[in-house]
This record gives sequence, structure tokens and C-alpha cells, in this order.
Amino acid sequence: NREEIGVDIEAIDNETMPKALGPYSQVIRAGDLLFVSGQAGIDPDTEALPTGGFEAEARQAFLNLRRALTAAGSGPDRVVKTTVFLGAAEFFPTMNALYAETFPTRPPARSTPIVALPRGLRISIDAIAAR
Repeated sequence: NREEIGVDIEAIDNETMPKALGPYSQVIRAGDLLFVSGQAGIDPDTEALPTGGFEAEARQAFLNLRRALTAAGSGPDRVVKTTVFLGAAEFFPTMNALYAETFPTRPPARSTPIVALPRGLRISIDAIAAR
């Protein structure tokens, strides 16, 4: 029961965010923390992966993360932890460069597992941020 834990919890979904790929909320606010579900590199306007290989897909994933954070009243500068799921280890250098662009100062803590992602995806980024 949410009342028992003493934290106000809210699901945040709106039209500015990329559409969820399954039965989950894009962002959950628990008190002053935001829990952002994995953001894939799918273009929310076309609902397709962008052309241009891994870099284009990764750029879109970071943009989608920014959109979700903004819609929830936060931004990249308020992120404290990310998990970046990569479809192959060879993508790590490109992702690392884009991560540095997204978080140029005080980058958040990060885990980067190499995993099999659904739907042919090569990257998914989730985050915990302050509101």
C-alpha cells in the first residue's frame, strides 16, 4: 500500500515522451526522485529506428531520455544514476562519447551491461534523477 510507505508516487506519461514499448510507465515519481524507464533509440514521430547505424540510434536514445526527464520536470543535470544497456561491446566507445556530451559536468554513476535487447535495438538507457 502506497500510503504505508509514506511517499507520494505518480506515473508520468504525456505526449511529449516517446511511447512506451510495453505495459510500463515511462517515468515514475516517488517523492522527489524520478525513475525513468529504458529509453530506446526509436524516433517517437515515426516509431522507427533512425537511419545512420548505432550512432544515430544512440543519439535518439539520449534525446528520448532528455525528453522524458524534461516532461517530468527534470533534466540531465539532475540525473544521479543511469544504466546503459548495449547490444554489443563494440558500441561502447560511441556510447561513451555521447554520454560525455549528454552529461558534460558531474556525470552520473553508471552501469553498462552488454545484453540482448528486444526488437533489434542496440541501446536502451534508464535513469534515476532528482526532480
